[in-house]
Amino acid sequence: MPPFNRIVPITAIVLIQLLVIPASRAQQVTNYAVEANIIYHFTRYINWPANKKSGDFIIGIVGDTPLYDELKNFTSTKTVGSQRIVVRKLPVTATSFNCQILFISEDGSGSLKKIATETTGDPILIVTEADGLAHKGACINFVVVDDHLKLEINKSTIERRDLDIASELLQLGIPVK
Repeated sequence: MPPFNRIVPITAIVLIQLLVIPASRAQQVTNYAVEANIIYHFTRYINWPANKKSGDFIIGIVGDTPLYDELKNFTSTKTVGSQRIVVRKLPVTATSFNCQILFISEDGSGSLKKIATETTGDPILIVTEADGLAHKGACINFVVVDDHLKLEINKSTIERRDLDIASELLQLGIPVK
């Protein structure tokens, strides 16, 4: 069994609890804090190729969003294995997206198709937060369903990017084809 599938059950429980927080409560104060925590936990449920497991673990942010500050604060003392986590703002017009996770805010979502095309085959987990984007090139999309924050997960997009996703995360999300 690959190492990323041997996830401590407590991690799965924490992620489940985060996903059932009512969105109305999350949106009042903690929405971006919750999203930052969930994005960090993706590092435990996604396996990147060996060439992405050295140097800094980079989380790129496209678009204007308070998530940037939340992620910087939340990950300031955290690592992914032996990799230090670095959060960077990236312009929509970037010619390359050298990161492991790329979050495209609702503000930058109009660029998803362009970014997804430019990064085709690159082992980048693209995460978004606007309706329908898991069908348009995002790997994982945050959505609100019945006042709860949920994840739409496009497994085939993830696999085309040479990433492996743990079954525990797949079971938590809404599958998208």
